[in-house]
Amino acid sequence: MIEQLREACRKVLVEGKVDVVIGYGEETPGGAVYPVFVRKADDVSKLVWNERCVSNLTTYLTRKEIKSLGRPAVIVKGCDAKTLVVLEQESQIDRTQMYSIGVACSGLGEVKCASCDCHMPKRVDEVVGTVAEAESDASRYAELEALMAKTPAERWAYWQEEFSRCIKCYACRAVCPLCYCNRCLADKNRPSCIDSSTTPVGNMAWQIMRAFHLAGRCVGCGECTRACPAGINLDLLNKSLALSAEENFHYRAGTDPETPPVIGSFNTGDKEEFIG
Repeated sequence: MIEQLREACRKVLVEGKVDVVIGYGEETPGGAVYPVFVRKADDVSKLVWNERCVSNLTTYLTRKEIKSLGRPAVIVKGCDAKTLVVLEQESQIDRTQMYSIGVACSGLGEVKCASCDCHMPKRVDEVVGTVAEAESDASRYAELEALMAKTPAERWAYWQEEFSRCIKCYACRAVCPLCYCNRCLADKNRPSCIDSSTTPVGNMAWQIMRAFHLAGRCVGCGECTRACPAGINLDLLNKSLALSAEENFHYRAGTDPETPPVIGSFNTGDKEEFIG
């Protein structure tokens, strides 16, 4: 499939549809995979596709350094393609000024892959390869359901322990394709909104603030958890809000570009049980 992928990338460069292809590259055989930005058709041989192509490359689409390279093409898996829907809904990308190349993926061994239901990328300009779109027996929220089965005190203790390891490196923010603000609230110091030091209160405030900013937007790519050097299960926190959006508003981020985002839209049929 790699040759098909390289040919697809070569073609869009030769035809002038794009100026740069954002893909996966490999430094040495068997080594770590990293993002590459291919601008010449002769360089598509740098592109790879293997079980280590886990990262969500759509995060580069909103970077000013990448925008300066011209019209981009981006390689996406099914789970990554959902991010394109959200970014377009939020007017962060113009789909007419870019190209998306989906890669069929049956799973890369990540935790999220066990419950994946989007092996074939949807709403992309081109798909390379094919895999069976089998229904998964695993629940996307199995881990969250196990946590919610605990008492409130146990859940509070769990998150206190998790957040106590945060070192405020902001790797979660840097890797997230939906954290694209030019200036983050956490960086503002006049006035200071969030304690920048690694205090229990500051850590809790940062993680909860970020989770709420992703409410109804997070597509569950899991990059925040994968990038966290402290091993904090940040994806689990995001899933709690994603589940709430599904249960209360029948909304799943990135799955339907025609459905208005749950944040910023109003429906007279929405539940009102939360109103006392």
